[in-house]
Amino acid sequence: MNKLKVRFAPSPTGPLHIGGARSALFNYLFARHNHGDLVLRSEDTDLERSRPEYEEEIIESLHWLGIDWDEGLEVGGENGPYRQTERLDLYNEYTARLLESDQAYYCFCSEEELEEERRQAMASGQMPGYSGKCRYLTAEEVKARLAQGQKPAIRFKVPSNRFYVVDDLVRGRVSFDSNNIGDFIIVKSDGIPTYNFAVVIDDVLMGISHVIRAEEHLSNTPRQLMIYDALNLKRPEFAHISLILGSDRQKMSKRHGATSLVQYREMGYLPEALFNFLALLGWSPEGEEQILSPDEIISAFTLERVAKNPAVFDLDKLNWINQQYIKQKDHEELKALILPYLQESSFSQNVAQLDEVQLELLVEVLRDRIVCLADIAKELEEFFALPEYDAETMEVLQADGAKQVLEAFIGGLPDYKEAAEIQQFIKAITKSLKLKPKNVFMPLRCALSGKTHGPDLPYLVFLWGREESLYRVRQVLEMIK
Repeated sequence: MNKLKVRFAPSPTGPLHIGGARSALFNYLFARHNHGDLVLRSEDTDLERSRPEYEEEIIESLHWLGIDWDEGLEVGGENGPYRQTERLDLYNEYTARLLESDQAYYCFCSEEELEEERRQAMASGQMPGYSGKCRYLTAEEVKARLAQGQKPAIRFKVPSNRFYVVDDLVRGRVSFDSNNIGDFIIVKSDGIPTYNFAVVIDDVLMGISHVIRAEEHLSNTPRQLMIYDALNLKRPEFAHISLILGSDRQKMSKRHGATSLVQYREMGYLPEALFNFLALLGWSPEGEEQILSPDEIISAFTLERVAKNPAVFDLDKLNWINQQYIKQKDHEELKALILPYLQESSFSQNVAQLDEVQLELLVEVLRDRIVCLADIAKELEEFFALPEYDAETMEVLQADGAKQVLEAFIGGLPDYKEAAEIQQFIKAITKSLKLKPKNVFMPLRCALSGKTHGPDLPYLVFLWGREESLYRVRQVLEMIK
């Protein structure tokens, strides 16, 4: 039995979007679960939009996500090259076979002619499609036009009155009527093959056994089946995974926020969290567990558990998953992730003044407060921004007993070595003044930070240091006098 083989073939016309990342992941999971191979190639025949930098970004994003591959771009293999623009001679061979067998023909229609055909069809209430007029050119007419230097496209002759059936591994049996499909271009007038033609040749020559891709490619399937059959090539198995919708149940787009993998990386989402989240986007394991390691997901992944219905991109769920992975990090690992964000923040000088013990505490405090690493910039405002006192905080500071609490803080704050000592000191103030804890903590919090809520007060005092903390409280005492 031949080894199972799947491929991921992005177009390098932009960064890797979420849908593409999920397709790559599902191909990877299917290959690894079945001990097969994953091939990565580049469908770069859109000459105007394809860019080498996009290809590099896609490769980097896949590596970051934790996806590796066995053959293709970067790693090589016996079926290269792996960019379509480097495989034109291979496509020409199969184009010639279709022309010679009268299953394809030269089309000399200009864009203006084709547009006029579309306009007339729509005006008469018909479905737009190519009329097929070049199909009936004689050999002499074709030869004459070629001699005149006209550069034709090449169209595939769609058989009439045939049904093309695919037993989709996700969607079940799907049937297509050839009468609803006009003769389609397989090679453009510039000699570049179209997607539906090149992808078939590539899949056959690379031994692809299974094609797993997004549902929007389902409409391409009948055209590809026609080419497989016309060339007497073995079809692969097909599996079309559902669309990804935004929270409003519309197809996910830029209006829903970040759409590319690199944007989520820049926002400080962890790769293992995205791996976990994307795997659950249209696939569900047995049981209720949502936090799964890559090995656990690979072990459990089957196409039978891939949903037919659209998957909803739930940002709250992604945030929750990311938060769980942050909380699971050991201290040194988390510190290494957090440090670049601390150093790039507007409070980097404040952070640089922390001693080692204070820095270690800051890392642990942030662990429980951030959803993704980019949240650190905002969280640092809670720690290091100078306090501003609004009406709500002034009301607390001018309440009965607040002045005595602040005076007790100034008069007794010890030379502490750890945050626990500050906690005990505040408890001692509560006991000595015979006040409720709220009536001690709230005035101190408002005086020190200018806010009625935030990180634990002892942590803030510890990070600021004794002198800064005393300075802030003295300033407030002067203000409320």
